[in-house]
Amino acid sequence: MLKARLLTAAVALPAVLAAIVFSPPWFFSAFIGVLGGWGLYEVGAMTGVDDAGALAILIVAGGGPLAGLLVAGAGNWLLPVAVFVAMLALVVRVAVRGPQSGPRGKALTLLGALYVGGLFPFFAMLRNLPGGIRLIVLMLLVVVATDTAAYLAGSALGRVKLAPRVSPNKTVEGAVGGLAAGVLAGVVLRGVLVPEWTTAGAACVCAGVSVLAQLGDLAGSALKRASGVKDSGWIFPGHGGLLDRTCSLVFAAVLTYYYVH
Repeated sequence: MLKARLLTAAVALPAVLAAIVFSPPWFFSAFIGVLGGWGLYEVGAMTGVDDAGALAILIVAGGGPLAGLLVAGAGNWLLPVAVFVAMLALVVRVAVRGPQSGPRGKALTLLGALYVGGLFPFFAMLRNLPGGIRLIVLMLLVVVATDTAAYLAGSALGRVKLAPRVSPNKTVEGAVGGLAAGVLAGVVLRGVLVPEWTTAGAACVCAGVSVLAQLGDLAGSALKRASGVKDSGWIFPGHGGLLDRTCSLVFAAVLTYYYVH
């Protein structure tokens, strides 16, 4: 999965950066709204939405926060924290007891809907802050550095599996390598993108971004394991769906937003 995401990033990253830098705020918010809608579609497809009740959960629990946050901006921080805790609990449950122990049916649809609807708007909310373009570029590049180093370190040095029931290829050595690269990338990029931050502050924030990127990757994998699917979708032929490609970014975007806002 990680190798596929890196290949996709190599192709998509220039286009994403262009959209971040040059789009007016309203357009970028609308763009994230479209991506969030597609993410909800993938959640529905993964969790088997096949009746009116499940569809209503998907629309209300996912579409409601998605639209509300994009239009009104952040309110209470309890929603993203609750979603993070719930997704982390899913990771732990799948890691310890296996995919069959995860929630099923409408409960899984609800969790996936809140994951997309409650967290995706933070991409636009972060980008549209004063100085937000620099912040989201920093976050994105730190996550790319984390993913790349985790893959390389895991391939070269990996011995100890991190969470084999969640993501069989991830190793502790890869996670440590990814964390180190994320911090280094943040410190190097600080002078260009966030010169107002201290070196220590940048190192701490980027360490958090790196850790949350890797936890987000595990959360996305756990959601797929509980759903019984290999990929979240098909929008990137050969590389899976939108949620496959963004799972390492969502928690990191929330952290970066609340750090500066």
